Amino acid sequence: MSTAKNSFRIDALQVQIFNSEVELAQDVAGIVQKHLQHTLEHKDAVAVLLATGNSQMKFLDALIALNGVDWSRITCFHLDEYLGISADNLASFRRYLHERVEKRVKPKEFHYIEGDAMQPLTECDRYTKLLQAQPIDLCCLGVGENGHLAFNDPAVADFNDPYTLKLVKLDTVNRQQQVNTGYFPNLESVPQYAFTVTIPMICSAKKIICLAPGKRKAKIVKRMLESDITTDCPASILRTQQQATLFLDVDSASLIKSEQG
Repeated sequence: MSTAKNSFRIDALQVQIFNSEVELAQDVAGIVQKHLQHTLEHKDAVAVLLATGNSQMKFLDALIALNGVDWSRITCFHLDEYLGISADNLASFRRYLHERVEKRVKPKEFHYIEGDAMQPLTECDRYTKLLQAQPIDLCCLGVGENGHLAFNDPAVADFNDPYTLKLVKLDTVNRQQQVNTGYFPNLESVPQYAFTVTIPMICSAKKIICLAPGKRKAKIVKRMLESDITTDCPASILRTQQQATLFLDVDSASLIKSEQG
């Protein structure tokens, strides 16, 4: 049974609000567990796209703690990675997911974007083929303070992107967010370029869950839900996706009209 204090739709997007990030994480973990169990009842294998960042930590811990998922039949991918960063770099998303997911649940496969590939465009082609080899059954997302999904910042987001994975230049708001959340010591140390799964690939997932807890996300959540659906706020595209749910806590929902009543 959901512990959400409020639940409503904005356009096609389901929105749920929780009293705390802990309640949010536990509830979403249960939803994802049931979705994976149900999908595995009907398919031999499942493909999952995972996000990184602080918004995902409690959720991933809660999901893994629940058990009850046959990870040996699940293939994992991730949404993005910095260009030029090795897998053992403390800021690497490969390292984040290897430590927080792969080592703990041992999925069938975990396909990583190789951020330090010698030929980045060849790496885009390689990862694109892996992503396109099967439907994505679940995509887990966060929302950036500039409204990005993965590394689809406003200047590079394309709702009709012809690519599945591409190289992009990161904007200053995005790079500063990486500093603010403790992954880099200063702006100059944040890579300027990154690989990202594109918006159409994200939206192709059969189920999308997006976690955006915390006071820092309140302004962008309001914009995402109440302004126009546009690449000026890439996350607004989720309002067109019936299979998507946005999970908020009272802090991140504090500025939206639906929460104000």
